[in-house]
Amino acid sequence: MANQNYKQILSFVLLISLLLTDKVLSVQKPLDLKKPCKSFVLYHHNIAYDTDNAANATSSTVVNPLGLGSFDFGKIVIFDNPVTTDQNYLSTPVARAQGFFFYNKKSNYNTWVACTLVFNSTQHKGTFTILDANPMTQPTRDLAIIGGTGDFLMTRGVATFSSDLIQGQKYFRLKMIIKLYECYN
Repeated sequence: MANQNYKQILSFVLLISLLLTDKVLSVQKPLDLKKPCKSFVLYHHNIAYDTDNAANATSSTVVNPLGLGSFDFGKIVIFDNPVTTDQNYLSTPVARAQGFFFYNKKSNYNTWVACTLVFNSTQHKGTFTILDANPMTQPTRDLAIIGGTGDFLMTRGVATFSSDLIQGQKYFRLKMIIKLYECYN
């Protein structure tokens, strides 16, 4: 009987100690921000719909409130844009950037971006998601990569955006430097 009480007390103490620790048999590899596990450069091409280019348009404004200032505040754009490994729009896409952005500041151009890069090429298969603020007036902007599937399963990292080319309201190209710091594949 005393032996059984001893086992119950020991089990209870062990359970409490496990519950009070913040790490239970887990080993986390420290992130080295100077050395990503994967990195590459991509170019995101956007052709805005403007009533005369429906066949070529890769994005469209779905909400465009008027009278809210000079910086497109409240405007929402959805997109399905080709992503290439070079600056040429006509190059074979390695991915599609699918998502939306909206203008969320009244004092200057600023967007909030939610998009998934969908890879279906010989080099990569899978997705990863970019979700963050995009202060467009800055020369470079770091946006969070918050997860993925396939070759990018559960990845985390940073996409550094820079405006590579802007042609009026119809076309822009973003350079995206992708650095992944958690890679499981």
